[in-house]
Order: sequence, then C-alpha cells, then structure tokens
Amino acid sequence: MSTLILVTGVINLDPTKHDDAVAAMGVCMEATRQEDGCERYTFSADLSDPGCFHVSEQWASAEAMDTHMASAHMATFLGQMGALGVTGASLTKWDGATSSKLM
Repeated sequence: MSTLILVTGVINLDPTKHDDAVAAMGVCMEATRQEDGCERYTFSADLSDPGCFHVSEQWASAEAMDTHMASAHMATFLGQMGALGVTGASLTKWDGATSSKLM
C-alpha cells in the first residue's frame, strides 16, 4: 500500500528577484504536474511579502516523490536557487496523512 506524502513550507528569497522566481517556479510546476504520482504541486507568492513563496505538494507515494527529486527539471530548478537570492527555506514532509474534506 502506498503512503500519501505531503510537503508544506516556505522559500524566502531576494524580493527584487520575485519575477525571476515566478518564472523558474512556473517551469518547475508545469513539468512536475506531469509526473506520475504528483497529485498537487504549487508555489504561491505571499501577497504581503514579495520575497516569500509558499510550497504545497501532494504525492501518491514516497517513490513518486523520490523520482521527482531525481528529475532533470528539479535539478535545473535547484540550480537556479542561488541566482534567486534564496535567504532561507523551511519545508516539512508529512508521511501517511489522512485527509478529510473541510469544504
């Protein structure tokens, strides 16, 4: 049986690089959403902090997430982080989450 994986968190970067970050994250999101086992993958800009992006991922299994982390587009994205002036990141992986609909 596969275990649902959730990832949540934030990436903080140089606010003057906001538009470059949106472009890089958009390319990564588009490619990732085509991967087997990707159920949700979103970067969201914080409306009150232009240097903060929220991360939300949902994977069907740990294997699907591992495949994603080894993908060429993820390597490209991670390679772009330095040029975006990343000042910090805090991501949490949740294994075996049980969902219930709120709305």
